[in-house]
Order: sequence, then C-alpha cells, then structure tokens
Amino acid sequence: MPLTTKDVDRFEAARPRLEAVAYRLLGSVSEAEDAAQETFLRWQAADIEHIEVPEAWLTKVLTNLCLNQLTSARARREAYVGQWLPEPLLDNDPMLGPADTFEQRESVSYAVLTLMERLSPKERAVYVLREAFDYPHRDIAEILDITEAAAQQIFHRAKKHIADGKTRTEIDQAAARRIVEEFLAAATSGKTEPLVQLLTADAVAIGDGGGKIPARAKAFEGATAVARFMRGLFKPARSKRALVGGSPEIHAATANNGPAVVAVLDGRVVGIMCLDITAGGITAFRNQVNPDKLQRATEMWAAADHGEPLFHAF
Repeated sequence: MPLTTKDVDRFEAARPRLEAVAYRLLGSVSEAEDAAQETFLRWQAADIEHIEVPEAWLTKVLTNLCLNQLTSARARREAYVGQWLPEPLLDNDPMLGPADTFEQRESVSYAVLTLMERLSPKERAVYVLREAFDYPHRDIAEILDITEAAAQQIFHRAKKHIADGKTRTEIDQAAARRIVEEFLAAATSGKTEPLVQLLTADAVAIGDGGGKIPARAKAFEGATAVARFMRGLFKPARSKRALVGGSPEIHAATANNGPAVVAVLDGRVVGIMCLDITAGGITAFRNQVNPDKLQRATEMWAAADHGEPLFHAF
C-alpha cells in the first residue's frame, strides 16, 4: 500500500533524530544520510498499519542498518590512506542531535567520536542509544535483540573504554574561543615554550587528509613534539599557499561542542582542527583536512555570520 501523506510526514518528523543517531554511530554525514534514507525505503515497504510504535520501529531498523555498515566500515578503514578521523560538525548543525545534558554533549564530542572507533559495533550502538538519546536498557535490548542484562553489561563496558583515563572539561563557547585565541597566539609567536605551557605532557596531534591532502598519519606525541609541529604548521610558506590555493582565513569556532580552529578559503572550509581540553590543558589536536569530510561544514559555514577572521594563514 502506498504511503499516505501522514505516513511520509511522520517519517520526516523523525528524520533529524534518525540522522543524529546514525551520525554518532558512523561518524560520517553522508553515511548517516544514506542510513536514514534506507530506513525510509524500509518504512515505505512496511505494513505500517501493524506497526504499534513507529519511533521504536524506525530506530530499530536504522540502528541495525548502521551495525551492518560499521562491520563493513572496519575493512574499508583498514585500507584508508592515513589516519581515519570522524567528520566534524560545526556549532548548531542539527545532526549534532540533543544537547540538553553533559552526557549528550560529550557523546558527540570529537574526542568521544574518535574513541568510539575502539568499540565493537554493538558496544557503540548501546552507548549511543543510552548516553546520547536516553533509551532505557529495556528498549535497547529490544532494538538489538539482546537481553536487558546484556544491554546493561555492554553499556558499562563501553563507558569504561570511552573514559580512557581522562576527565574532559566542558567549556562554553566564550571560553572555547578564548582557548583557541590563546593557542593561536602561541602557535604564531615563533616560539615553542608558550605552546608547551598550554599543553598537557602527554598531548598528541594527528590529522586526516584521506590521501588527498598531506596530513600527519602517525601522531606527534608529547608536549614538546606537538608544540614544534604546531609552530611549524602556522609558519608562513609559499609551498603551503600553493597547496591550498591561497591564504586561508583562520577563525576561532566550535565544532562538535568543543573548541576548534576553522580554516576557510573563498568561502570553502579547508580544515577544522578540534581541540580536546582537560583540566591540565590541551591534550589533543585532531585536524580534519580531507575535503570529502568538509562539505557539510562548508554548507553550514555559509549559512551563518562568523565575523572577521583572526588572521590569514601562511
């Protein structure tokens, strides 16, 4: 039976939430959109009159599609050129999903999305559904066809993996901007010591260029090594301008609910550097420069006013 207008409207009302779930599970905008669209096709083919709770049915279909995608994604990421990092989302992107609680905001942070790559597909699904969308373990068990006790055990195991021994610090947008500005001032000072003072002793820096843009696949580790890398990264050079096609504008921004540096050239986002902050200082820099993973950011950037850049790089 063809879908009625009411059936279509019901799905479209659920689509933003479904895409937000899929983004957390997959770390990719295009894959999240594809999973939501495939869920719509399943909805279109279903006997809707006999679906008692449409939201639960849609979530179950989407989650299991994502689980299948995660299983195949592992093989693709093993063949990925360089380091694979999630696709960053700029502030106010609806795909970031709910942000009412600290747990919800942290679950979509760039640091946690990266750490979730360590989880099994089922651990990731349980963690996302519970931590980000507050599903009861009973409902999670139904979605994943496991027992409620198993859902609870998987969740606790996933949380332990995500904790990673670090206590991240939540900061507001104003504080995030101050941190980014302080970091950029140190990075462009030409000196290493001001940068070292901002970092934790075990700070790391890594990038994802997808084989299309040069990026450091093996992490720089330790405050001194990271500081030297950052000092060199922002040092003007003709070769850098030639690589990106000009001198990008550098902005302090927020991505995935955390402080970020955004590089923009002719209205196109060419890089997003996400900073991970703990009480001891900046503990990680994750730099996304793969152009395939910056298209959504470019669209969102164009839709808002970001003011004047802090400076032009290179």
